[in-house]
Amino acid sequence: MPSAQDADAARASRRDDAVRAAVEQGLLTADQPVVALLDVTGIRASAAALHTAFAAVTAPGTPVLHAFAVKATPLVPVLRLLREQGVGAEVASPGELALAAAAGIPPERTVLDSPAKTPAELREALARGVAVNADSRQELDRIDALVRAAASASPVGIRVNPQVGGGSIGALSTATATSKFGVALRDEGARAWIVRAYADRPWLTRLHVHSGSQGMPLPLMAQGVAETYTLAEEINRHVGRRQVDTVDIGGGLPVDFGSDATSPTYARYARLLAETAPGLFDGRYGLVTEFGRSLLAKHGTVLARVEYTKSAGGRAVAVTHAGVQVATRTVYAPGSWPLRIAAYDAKGRPKQGPDVVQDVAGPACFAGDLLAEARSLPLLEQGDHVAALDTGAYYFAHHYAYNSLARPGVYGFAPAGDTTRFAVVRKPQTLPEIVTESGGPHTDSLTTL
Repeated sequence: MPSAQDADAARASRRDDAVRAAVEQGLLTADQPVVALLDVTGIRASAAALHTAFAAVTAPGTPVLHAFAVKATPLVPVLRLLREQGVGAEVASPGELALAAAAGIPPERTVLDSPAKTPAELREALARGVAVNADSRQELDRIDALVRAAASASPVGIRVNPQVGGGSIGALSTATATSKFGVALRDEGARAWIVRAYADRPWLTRLHVHSGSQGMPLPLMAQGVAETYTLAEEINRHVGRRQVDTVDIGGGLPVDFGSDATSPTYARYARLLAETAPGLFDGRYGLVTEFGRSLLAKHGTVLARVEYTKSAGGRAVAVTHAGVQVATRTVYAPGSWPLRIAAYDAKGRPKQGPDVVQDVAGPACFAGDLLAEARSLPLLEQGDHVAALDTGAYYFAHHYAYNSLARPGVYGFAPAGDTTRFAVVRKPQTLPEIVTESGGPHTDSLTTL
């Protein structure tokens, strides 16, 4: 079995081969100067690593569902690929539920989370047998009414916020004292209310927590899970039976965006969880996980042609077709979301030459549309290519339509002998589609008022 370092090096090599093949095979053209690439081999390897990591720390026979957080990469072919790797879906909207269903993920392998579920959304999930995690007391009241009105096979639980603290990116931290998610476990009276809620509702059989996020330290994530396990034990002691039979520990494993290394690994996190809350893994509880970014991020690349180069204030600037429309978080919060940039020549080969400090700019009409600022790279020239690395999650799948820039095409790739094969995941957005989305069919609607 190859080492982690060998696997990371192999992934980087596949990426270089895919960039060259994308240029040679004409995926980038004058009319389509930006594309997104997904490493199918790498995605399969990440899914296998996830299964292996938790199998190593759970008792034999423990039911474990790994549900992919659809928000990370909401593309039906990706969900279908993960389904074939034994991964279900965690959804947070009617749209994501529809995507999971379109990918063939069965209801019993789907989990619905969201802080703002409508009655119709809850009704559909319960009717289909999708697992539901109530996010608040008021939502549980709604579920009460729906359960009384019609029988449901859905497992139902309550999401708790263990309030263990936040990570380095405040906007993503879900376990702070004032987080909008879940029932705040340390607030006055909250713990007693939760225990009573389970005692009064024998059909409440799950407990959910999501304390992880990018920038969150692993020990703090594990503490949130451990406190939720302790609560499950308390509930079961109070009711006198094993009513809570499954703990959903969420996801949020951070990703190393600074190198090709896969760090931290699922194996490291699973071992830490087993050390922190050993009783959770002894076979008495089923487990659900909801990883997203960590499954896909390392396997995505946004590739764009350099349209022009210039100099401003003595600094070289490469103007490309990848900017805020594909890397919104990076452009608006570069300190929290820096991206590695790789330089390739006009033929898609790694660019050679001494490093030069330069900006890599996007196409949008505001000064801050930069993929990278003052970055040392081989000097980019007109017709070269730049690749934004580790963009398989929360990048090309979440398009930002500034300047009515088109969504790029997304292509999966895999080695095929001495070449690389591509498959369409999502076609590039066309200009007529942009017009339609922008109200084109209703051109005269305002003039008639």
